[in-house]
Amino acid sequence: MATVVPYPYTALTGVYTIDPAHSTIGFSVRHAVIANLRGRFGVFEGLVKLDGHQPSRSEAYLSVQTGSIDTGGPDRDTRLAGPDFLDAATYPLLVFRSTGLADRGDGQFRLMGQLRIKDVELPLHIHLVFDGATQDESGDHRVGFSGTALVRRSDWGLGGNTSDETGGVLISDKVRLDFDISAVRVSRADAA
Repeated sequence: MATVVPYPYTALTGVYTIDPAHSTIGFSVRHAVIANLRGRFGVFEGLVKLDGHQPSRSEAYLSVQTGSIDTGGPDRDTRLAGPDFLDAATYPLLVFRSTGLADRGDGQFRLMGQLRIKDVELPLHIHLVFDGATQDESGDHRVGFSGTALVRRSDWGLGGNTSDETGGVLISDKVRLDFDISAVRVSRADAA
């Protein structure tokens, strides 16, 4: 049975790869004002470099295949991957790279970085929670994080706002990004 280790961070120093089989990159957006449309991306990869001695020096990199969008509706997914939204044929990757990390106490952090969607790169701040560390049944050292961020899709030129029959906006401009990350240590090399 795996044991979860809450602290100290120093024991976590190393380079980790994100395990896509045990991680989720998701989103939700208000649809027709009355419901949340939820989706996820099925194909992504990333690296996390943790510096347990100075957490502010930790780094993260994530690349997501835009064509792997999945909202449970094949026609909708084709439209979202098309030229009006993600334009996966021209821009196959969505990329996040961190620029800083601020410790907010109690295992909570603010991860600052740059998010590139299509040909637009803008700052993104993620509220990040350290969910713990463990050695799994295979002997691999894992860390877990969950996070959320709010973005405006119009900032990246992702689709227009279509009005519904009542004059309201069919799809909200605000999108909530959700991250549940499990990462496996591949190197204990000092992150310094």
